[in-house]
Amino acid sequence: MDIISYQGHEIRRWDVGPSTFLASPETGALLLNWHLNMSDGSVRDVIHWPESLDENGLRGVHGGIPILFPFAGKCFQNGESDKWNPSAESSVKMPMHGFAKDADFAVRSIDHAGFEAELIQTEQEKESYPFDYTFIVIFHFLELSLQISLILENEGRTPIPWSAGLHPYFQIPWRKDLSLSDHSLLIPAKNAYQYQNNGNLLKKAPAKEFSYRLDAPDLINSIFNQVTEPSTEISLMNGEERIRISEVGGASSGSRLSFVTWTKPDAPYYCVEPWMSPPNSPGNKTVRMVAPAARDEFTIEIELT
Repeated sequence: MDIISYQGHEIRRWDVGPSTFLASPETGALLLNWHLNMSDGSVRDVIHWPESLDENGLRGVHGGIPILFPFAGKCFQNGESDKWNPSAESSVKMPMHGFAKDADFAVRSIDHAGFEAELIQTEQEKESYPFDYTFIVIFHFLELSLQISLILENEGRTPIPWSAGLHPYFQIPWRKDLSLSDHSLLIPAKNAYQYQNNGNLLKKAPAKEFSYRLDAPDLINSIFNQVTEPSTEISLMNGEERIRISEVGGASSGSRLSFVTWTKPDAPYYCVEPWMSPPNSPGNKTVRMVAPAARDEFTIEIELT
């Protein structure tokens, strides 16, 4: 593991076999980029990161793998967005995708295989999420895969709700001679929904054989849940060069796992996001509860197969 300078920021670099991982553990526990060093000397990006940054630096970039905590997606309270009700007496602000992606983290351990970092809680975040807890992110880097564990430890005397997730920006199309139409997505989910701006979910019929072309316009802002197996795959239309995204750890692995698909027109990335449950989880009562003195885990593996 090396420390390198990137546009005025110190970031860490891990080289594991043909893979190179770039991350800033202290800034949102953010993985910036994952790329493969090919045998012909070329580089294939698996996780997209833009070539230049704006005045916000590493934060708010459409790239990397932002951490979504304590809730993935938007929360709504009585029809008002970015609000949630942590108790019967209160309604407080909760930004879309939570606050971890914009937070600072303290490194608990770091070595040649990855790192473990703990969220540094601010007074503003305590107002949004008024519980006694420890939130930890662990990255484990392998030659052709990575594992990301999100761990919530309840330090208080009341149960804590959470429904976290990841927001990976996959570099798609993978090559300049390809387009979205050359890629497909396999999601074995019984339910499919279109995410509306007002927080409502429009139910749709899943595709036959659970296969979707990435250039399908109605795939954007779609939510898939009730998966028959806790994984999804992106590949070329012929099934080659697959990326598998799987839930591999947690007390209730796969029970409420959801996948969300999103991109922007002509963007060099496509997001296939594993969430612990659908959006607005406090309002839809799909959160997972962590009992006092207990811990819960959500672990995702991204693997090249």
